[in-house]
Formats: sequence, C-alpha cells, structure tokens
Amino acid sequence: MKKKLELSLQEKYAPHSVCFGCGPANKKGFRIKSKVNGENVELDFKPKKYHHVFEGYVSGGVLSVILDCHSNWSAAYYIMKKGGYDKLPATVTAQYTVTFLKPTPLDTVLHLKTHAIEIHENKAEVETLLEANGKITATAKGIFVAVRKGHPAYDRWG
Repeated sequence: MKKKLELSLQEKYAPHSVCFGCGPANKKGFRIKSKVNGENVELDFKPKKYHHVFEGYVSGGVLSVILDCHSNWSAAYYIMKKGGYDKLPATVTAQYTVTFLKPTPLDTVLHLKTHAIEIHENKAEVETLLEANGKITATAKGIFVAVRKGHPAYDRWG
C-alpha cells in the first residue's frame, strides 16, 4: 500500500500560484514545498547546478528568494493557525533580513526550518534557519503582513 503524500502549504492553499519562488504553477520557478512539522514549518530544497554563485556554492540571491518565500508561507500559516481561520491569508513581506554565515554548498539538500517569534491577527514575525550538511549557513528574520482587498497581492493564492 502506497503512503499518501502530504501536500505542501503551496499545493494545498495556492495550487495555481505563479510566484517564481513558491508557485506550484510556475514551471520555471523554484516551486518550493513548505510543510508543517509540529510547531515549525520546514522545507527541503535541492539546488540545481545553475544556481551557483561560484563553483560548488549556491548564489546568495537564490538563497534569499527561497528564504523569503518559505518564511512568508510560514508566517501566513502561523496567522491562520492563531486566528483559527480555515483559509490562509494572503501575506507579503514587510521587513526582511538575511544573514549569510558561510558559503552554502551546492551539492546537498538544503533544509529550512522556521519558527514563529511573534504572531498577531494580521502579521507575524518569523525566523528561519538554513542548514546544509548539518551546518547552519544562513538565517533570515522577517515580518510578514496579511493584505486586504484592494491590495495587488490580495488574490495571490488564487
């Protein structure tokens, strides 16, 4: 008997999203798959050879996109969970900082783990750790806000 595969937050709440970093419908994008694991939201991502900055290491720009999208989805999940909503709010990045601790190797699966720092009705502050080969190579901290009708991103999840 086959094990039922758990849908990612992106697949479950926004299967038609075309965001470059996280949209399941963007065939040329990263199509990340963030999944809830207890109190954290986690992601495994295998960079491609062409995601390099120099031989053997991932571009900081690529890492920034992945960290931003994953952190944003995590924040939306935490807002939904705290508010008891049945639908994910459309969230956008309000403030975001990435700290690169060391070069991130290209030839491994990257693991991102996000936890909530502070959650409000319409915004969440989260922190994400990026790990490669058992070592944290980058961190991100950000504030993400839910947008209202009239904002261009309001219907972004489809």
